[in-house]
Amino acid sequence: MKFFFTTLDHEVLSIIISLRRSGTHGVKIKDVTNVAIPYFQMDNGTFLYGDAAINLFVYPSNLNIQELYGRISRQTRVLAASLKEVKLQTHLDNEESEYRVFLNEWETKLAQGFISGSETPSVCDIALYSFIESEFHKDDSAAAKLYPNLLSFVSRCDKFENFPIMDELRDKYGNKLYISDAHIERLDRTIPLPIKGRRNIMVTSALPYVNNVPHLGNIIGAVLSADVYARFTRLMGHNSIYICGTDEYGTATENKALQEGLTPQQICDKYNKIHDQIYKWFQIDFDYFGRTTTQQQTDIAQDIFLRAQKNNLLLEDNLEQLFCKKCERFLADRFVEGTCPLCKSDRARGDQCDDCQKLFDAKDLIKPKCAQCGSRPEVRQSRHIFLDLPKMSERLETWLEGSAKKGQWSQNSINVSRAWIRDGLKPRCITRDLKWGTPVPAKGFENKVFYVWFDAPIGYLSITANATEKWEEWWKKPENVELYQFMGKDNIPFHTVIFPSSLLAADDNYTLLHHISTTEYLNYEDGKFSKSRGTGVFGDACDKTGIPVEVWRYYLLSTRPESSDSYFQWKDLAQKNNSELMNNIGNFCNRVLKATKSKLNSTIAAVNIDKLTAVDIDTVKSIWEIFKKYIDCLERVQLRESLAHAMEVSSVGNRYLQEAQPWSKLESDKEVGVSEMALVANILRLVAGMLEPFIPSFSAKVYEQMGIQRTKEEELFLARLADPKNDYKAITRVVKEGTKLSQIIAPIFRGIGDEEVALLRDTYKGQS
Repeated sequence: MKFFFTTLDHEVLSIIISLRRSGTHGVKIKDVTNVAIPYFQMDNGTFLYGDAAINLFVYPSNLNIQELYGRISRQTRVLAASLKEVKLQTHLDNEESEYRVFLNEWETKLAQGFISGSETPSVCDIALYSFIESEFHKDDSAAAKLYPNLLSFVSRCDKFENFPIMDELRDKYGNKLYISDAHIERLDRTIPLPIKGRRNIMVTSALPYVNNVPHLGNIIGAVLSADVYARFTRLMGHNSIYICGTDEYGTATENKALQEGLTPQQICDKYNKIHDQIYKWFQIDFDYFGRTTTQQQTDIAQDIFLRAQKNNLLLEDNLEQLFCKKCERFLADRFVEGTCPLCKSDRARGDQCDDCQKLFDAKDLIKPKCAQCGSRPEVRQSRHIFLDLPKMSERLETWLEGSAKKGQWSQNSINVSRAWIRDGLKPRCITRDLKWGTPVPAKGFENKVFYVWFDAPIGYLSITANATEKWEEWWKKPENVELYQFMGKDNIPFHTVIFPSSLLAADDNYTLLHHISTTEYLNYEDGKFSKSRGTGVFGDACDKTGIPVEVWRYYLLSTRPESSDSYFQWKDLAQKNNSELMNNIGNFCNRVLKATKSKLNSTIAAVNIDKLTAVDIDTVKSIWEIFKKYIDCLERVQLRESLAHAMEVSSVGNRYLQEAQPWSKLESDKEVGVSEMALVANILRLVAGMLEPFIPSFSAKVYEQMGIQRTKEEELFLARLADPKNDYKAITRVVKEGTKLSQIIAPIFRGIGDEEVALLRDTYKGQS
């Protein structure tokens, strides 16, 4: 057995810990370059990618071990992010800088013994060691001398210690930035089931292709947008579930496997891990993130197929397809390349052009060639199975019109869906000449698999089935469930025509789409994202920029392409960070809390309504009206507008703070001053609560500084406040009287300057 890695970081160390503790012997540990994530090669040729898969293999049933790995990983990420922030804040970028001296001091301490003072390394030791090793890359570093000792003691590494380096960071730089790993943690992670009499909402985001790293457009178009709505439903007290996972079958996976010299399953294991890591960094709070290469996927997809077949809604026909004599295979989808017959782009693959996004018959490609060997293919016939959409046209249209009206679909979604029906539905091929996919359970089709756009949406069902054995409670009781689906505009017809038709053809009382939320395209600067050319920011690069996740989430959501294409621009990101985050909500938060700390002994008082002025009351009433608009927009899934309303409340709070200056009244009229100070604290709590679905890490940091503990009551914050029985006065009661602030009050956001923007733009400009 062999274990491959590039950097000796916390993930690699956790794997080595697992190997030592489990008694796994005969493993060759190899430090190599250009490894995206660590992987484990077993003697039988099987590959395992990432710490989760490897640790579960060598030590499958020990939950304490998994908790330990999670703690190490989290501590190291926080430490790395914090030190990067310090570096950027203080402009310490040379070998003699205070930043380097600071790290060198801890490197020396670590070399002298374990921080815990015992013979057993703690979480802190491993996290700090792995960060220093990756930061300095020195073979002769003092910490490197500890490596043999670290391995010898690692079998007993099970202590959860405090992180003293974080205390020193706060002491040194606490007045410049807020160093915290605060995050929103749900109190109950049990997979929910529909409850009769409750509003049961099932949220899905389009399943990302497993064969590549998602870019920012992919993230805002599906998983991030869905995450906002799912968080909102929880804060409103609705019974909701958020399901997603990687789409792993089809030609894209087979093609990627050929390119990387791996099997399709190895590609899926590798990239599923990468997707999972990216979404965790972006704080996407799935109830369950799964994958489509499961037995549940096979069982459910084949059952839907057989039911449709029984209902005479399938038909067979011959298709003329391109065939490569050299590879001895039909060239399905991405296995054939050529020039687009419509726009003449040379980036056409299969039956779709990546540039003009138009569909066509693959036989019409100009100068087609096999993507694997480059040979020119010939046309041959192949027998396939089709979903008989014309037979279902009337039933589909009746459902579509009813759902679009009840679920308040966007006009674009309605127009695209109606166009498919208006132009006349045609039989849709649901099989492919491939090896990697769900087998077709029909005689004569044993060597074929289901086409991805029949198979992939069924992944929503199978992933739910992997999350809970009672998955049919969500998917076969439509009268009790509302299905909300999020995706890019190119996915509309597959979710409003093809997928519903498949479920209707099965006639098994499936839950169908209630509301569809789509986005246009997010482009990069003046062009498009391109992984091959290195153009644009992809999900795995965001944490390397030193820009916190709350800034990324805010920027993407505030520029969400809801009605037209939008562009990611570094200058725009910096401007929004500096003016909207740092100078608006950041300024409001810091001024309110610093004034409360210095003037009221860090204690938030109760608001005495009778002591508020007419101006105070008008301000509260104005905020209450904005809050009601915010709730209405989120209920209708108008995410960008609802975010703007949340920011508007902060702007109103800032103006009020500037004009009223409540701290100045504490001596002349203490009761008025105290009530107004309590009022701005309540407004701040409201802003944090309204922003929680959008930038939860910011809200968590506000709660931490305000001394607000996460309770069941706090998890229902929006539900309590939006209660129809409430009026504007409810805003003055969102913070409990006597709440004590934390000891550390510091700015949450930092500025992004022109030099940093120029550096980032140059880093991600790619090749021309």
